[in-house]
Amino acid sequence: MTKRLLILEDGTIFEGQAFGADLDVTGEIVFNTGMTGYQESITDQSYNGQILTFTYPLVGNYGVNRDDYESIKPTCKGVVVSETARRASNWRNQMTLDEFLKAKGIPGISGIDTRALTKIIRQHGTMKATLANSGDVIEHLQDQLRATVLPTNNIEQVSTKTAYPAPGIGKNIVLVDFGLKHSILREFSKRDCNVTVVPHDITAEEILHLNPDGVMLSNGPGNPTDVPHALDMIRGVQGKIPIFGICMGHQLFSLANGATTYKMKFGHRGFNHAVREIATGRVDFTSQNHGYAVDRATLPDCLMVTHEEINDKSVEGVRHRDFPAFSVQFHPDAAPGPHDASYLFDEFLELIDAFQAERANRY
Repeated sequence: MTKRLLILEDGTIFEGQAFGADLDVTGEIVFNTGMTGYQESITDQSYNGQILTFTYPLVGNYGVNRDDYESIKPTCKGVVVSETARRASNWRNQMTLDEFLKAKGIPGISGIDTRALTKIIRQHGTMKATLANSGDVIEHLQDQLRATVLPTNNIEQVSTKTAYPAPGIGKNIVLVDFGLKHSILREFSKRDCNVTVVPHDITAEEILHLNPDGVMLSNGPGNPTDVPHALDMIRGVQGKIPIFGICMGHQLFSLANGATTYKMKFGHRGFNHAVREIATGRVDFTSQNHGYAVDRATLPDCLMVTHEEINDKSVEGVRHRDFPAFSVQFHPDAAPGPHDASYLFDEFLELIDAFQAERANRY
């Protein structure tokens, strides 16, 4: 098999076997702790520009199928695994992981000690990395890696350029696309909502002209401070229309109301993160994929913390005290992952009903 190198910014070099597309790439290397769900993770646009390491030792054993895409064109930079299955076995299987990565132009490397790699990332934090052919001059690759500046327009790269509908006959939801997962659309479809997906740079005025019952702020990649225009949009909408934010949407909602965010050392990426609802003490296991978090110490008086991560106490949810608006850092759409928190979509629709009833009584 063809040899491939994984070179980290700190100078560490791993050698493994190449699979997937045959090209050199550079990106931020991160790890995901999920035992399954590799197709959903690879196609999750929140991994835009990142080299994705799977900590589970065997990846690709059930292949790739038509149902588990979270986007049609994945934009992660590369995939790192300990072992990739040579044969896929599942009744839904349509192609192997190797065939899938070749078709999508994503290189992979197997035969890597992902436990050692994960320990490096946990100790030193996320960093730049390069996947390259083993025949290249290592010193040159290291120089290129150090000189590479990672892009900051991640959301612009993955957001839709034009609005499009996901029709239903229920409530009218405007979904602002910062890099949305298809599973969010599926959750609204289950509830028969009429969804209009709009670009990340839409204005508040343009949203209000669509006469929505509610506004969803989606997940997405990168640093939330790189899209300041979204904060003006959120401030222009909140109070007029109920808002629900997920992941990037949660961070942007918090920024729009005066909080700040910070880059986590290695982020939360996996499907087993325990989150406590503060009001009830309820604990949900959640799907997460984020490298930034809201700084609790900077939360303004208008926002109250509703959820927190059990292990590191990071903010996992907020609610506005005056407006019908809330957000969560985790993924209640849960694809892949546990479905403990899917009830939040129902709470959002109930919030819309309450807001409309209050407005009708007022006038």
